[in-house]
Amino acid sequence: MATITSETARAYNDLVEINKTAAKGYQEAAEGVSSPDLKSKLSELSQQRAQFVSQLTQQAQQIGINPQDGNTLEGVVADAAAAVHRGWINIKSAITGQDDSAILGECETGDATALTAYETALKSQEIPAQARTVIEQQHSEILSAKNWVTQQKGRR
Repeated sequence: MATITSETARAYNDLVEINKTAAKGYQEAAEGVSSPDLKSKLSELSQQRAQFVSQLTQQAQQIGINPQDGNTLEGVVADAAAAVHRGWINIKSAITGQDDSAILGECETGDATALTAYETALKSQEIPAQARTVIEQQHSEILSAKNWVTQQKGRR
């Protein structure tokens, strides 16, 4: 088994946290949009991101990394601060206005941030091949979701 470096552990932690935030963000977005079709699709994307968390956590544990648990008080504060960095900060304000296009815009921003994090992780030479396959697949699915969101935003 290869030695796990802090870079590899950080990549997994970042991707897990990004997907936790995206799952929450998409769920909030689903609750805020007015269109039933959008509600359904955004809920699906929330569930998809929760599944990504599960896949990444399982992969990390297989190579000896235990992704950080954000359920402590410090973790909750850090998660809230990190949500800003991960592009989902304005989702609540967009939802308050009940403007589907604005809500989709925030989802688009969150996914763009996630894609950047995935691309950074994929540049690492330390990610094991099996994990790289999972990360590449998730990147592809996030890109597809972002493109769908962008298309829907243009229709609102």
